[in-house]
Amino acid sequence: MSAALLAGRPSRDDDARMSPAELLTQIPLFQGLAEEDCDALAARLAEKTVKAGEIIVAMGDFGTSMYIVQSGAVQVYLPSADKDGPPVDLKALRTGEYFGELSLFDDKPRSASVRALVDTVLLELTREELGEHLGRSTRAAMTILREMSERMRETNALLTQRATKDVVREFEENLSWSQRLADKVAELNGSWAFILMLIGLTAVWCIANVPAIAAHTGLYARGDDGKITGFDPYPFILYNLVLAVLVSLQGPLIVMSQNRQSAKDRAKADVDFHVNLKNEIGIERMLAELGAMRAETNKRFEVLERHARAERLRAEVPAKVPGGPFSAS
Repeated sequence: MSAALLAGRPSRDDDARMSPAELLTQIPLFQGLAEEDCDALAARLAEKTVKAGEIIVAMGDFGTSMYIVQSGAVQVYLPSADKDGPPVDLKALRTGEYFGELSLFDDKPRSASVRALVDTVLLELTREELGEHLGRSTRAAMTILREMSERMRETNALLTQRATKDVVREFEENLSWSQRLADKVAELNGSWAFILMLIGLTAVWCIANVPAIAAHTGLYARGDDGKITGFDPYPFILYNLVLAVLVSLQGPLIVMSQNRQSAKDRAKADVDFHVNLKNEIGIERMLAELGAMRAETNKRFEVLERHARAERLRAEVPAKVPGGPFSAS
């Protein structure tokens, strides 16, 4: 997303710049804080101005600050492994949005880079400032811990529950008879059986209105001149009326079925999202456990290597003879 495009979009900065306390209340981590705690934390925010194109955060760097966009816009992206390759843009953040909040609690490197798309004003909250305020306000500390514990519970629930399920079967089990009828009509209309049935009905209707056949079957009428005609002679006005009523009923039923199919697709997409999210969290946890196991294994190998080196040195150095060179033989 270019700066020119962003400049043409309406922004909340055009109306009024939001206060730091108002920006803090939009962040889920701080939404439960009392008003005095929000004001106290807002007073600890440091304003930082960056120029368009300036790198704010580089992927792999270690940081202890989170940033809130007070005005302007920034781009979160992944740098290309190839120096000449284009970066992968992840998300454009505007007024009221934030990034880097995990750096307040861990010492992990940044997972993405952030650059300013236009001249931007950021509000920076450091780990030291947050820790100092939480040390003074037990209530704020408990509120933030409560929010983090709720997120952990949601993550644990996501990992322990089965994410895969047969959405279509559950959806169809809860359909009413009218919804099932609409689906059957839509299924029939999109088949060769309906086309052949309509052609056959038209042929039978035309044949039945032939005067000789109509007189034989008893389904006939007499014209003004007294001649026998079919019950619906050419141009088959009654049949056209039947077809018009049929088409007028088919339209809403087909649209209802299509809307229901769209709802099924959305439900399937939601299940796919939760499955992918669960797999991603599981892979991240597995990688973390593998990293911890690798670190522990390397530590044990180093201990074994030092022990083997010590044993080798003891074997190479001869034992001292007691008494010294002038001792009596």
